Amino acid sequence: MQNAKDSFYMALRTRLAALNPERTILLRGTVRPGIFVEEAEAPFGQLPNDVFILRWLGLGVDVNLGSQMAAEECEILYQSVGTQSFGGLDRGRLLSEMDEEVTAILQPYYTPKMNYISQPPAAYLTQVFWEEAAFSPVVTLRDKLSRTVKVTVYSYQEQGE
Repeated sequence: MQNAKDSFYMALRTRLAALNPERTILLRGTVRPGIFVEEAEAPFGQLPNDVFILRWLGLGVDVNLGSQMAAEECEILYQSVGTQSFGGLDRGRLLSEMDEEVTAILQPYYTPKMNYISQPPAAYLTQVFWEEAAFSPVVTLRDKLSRTVKVTVYSYQEQGE
């Protein structure tokens, strides 16, 4: 399932960079699109604001099919405290912008499955696909608004994976 997870992340990252090149994050000394996989980065004392954080929650496998299909639930977390120039009063507006961005980068609901270990990345024969997003209610914690979106990602396991 790792290749499917990587392919999903890279698709969202590429789509976000095209949709909103201003949404970036500085990680390990490099400015990147404002999306990252939590398990692939060093732990944060406090999660960053105004970026998308992907968390992989659980894996399921259906072995009753002709090919083995795996599914894993991905949680996309994002939060905002607003901007200093507006005293944080624009945090709802910024969270709404992120709602629209996550909806846009999830479409279409598929991407080619790639092996990103090899350079250049090698394509597999199948696609990674996912369901429509399920948005949680907004959570308010002092000056911060946050939301999570859950998406189930599917992939057929191919030979050599």
